Amino acid sequence: MNNKKNDIPTNNDGQTLYTLLVYSENIAGVLNQVTAVFTRRQVNIESLNVSASSINGIHKYTITCWSDKEQIVKITKAIEKKIDVVKANYYTDDELFIHEEGLFKISTPQLLDNPEISRCIRHHDARMMEVNPTYTTVLLAGLTDEVTHLYSEFKHFDCLLQYTRSGRIAVTRSIEDPVVKLLENQE
Repeated sequence: MNNKKNDIPTNNDGQTLYTLLVYSENIAGVLNQVTAVFTRRQVNIESLNVSASSINGIHKYTITCWSDKEQIVKITKAIEKKIDVVKANYYTDDELFIHEEGLFKISTPQLLDNPEISRCIRHHDARMMEVNPTYTTVLLAGLTDEVTHLYSEFKHFDCLLQYTRSGRIAVTRSIEDPVVKLLENQE
């Protein structure tokens, strides 16, 4: 997956990776309602990030899943019908600016013994967050492919102790936030 225009990832089943941006009031239970829509349709959520949005009292859910167009339209409509949801839209990667982070814990003795590991970290523009005699933590911020590529390289060097990747965060390529326009029209 990447941020180049017209580069829309598909999986082996011909499904597209969609990102849903869902805006809701900050009310307990909304996350459960939203994820239940995916469960009922037997669609697996690949990543999920929930945070406050730029609008006071409104939270933003960034959800990725593999789906076909017909199914993602149904999912989006079902989510938007939830009473506390303000707006829901689906996007392909070419319509968004996307970002993820990977946090890696690697073996410091192996890092010191193999200069290729250090070169790999610099090549990816990753940052060493902490170095101690046992382990080194490395942070990489970027696109999904960049994070998973560094993961593969650390696995190849057999130095990886722990790994985690954040959920995707995204903003649209359009100038206006779709929910801002909607809320302005309602007032």
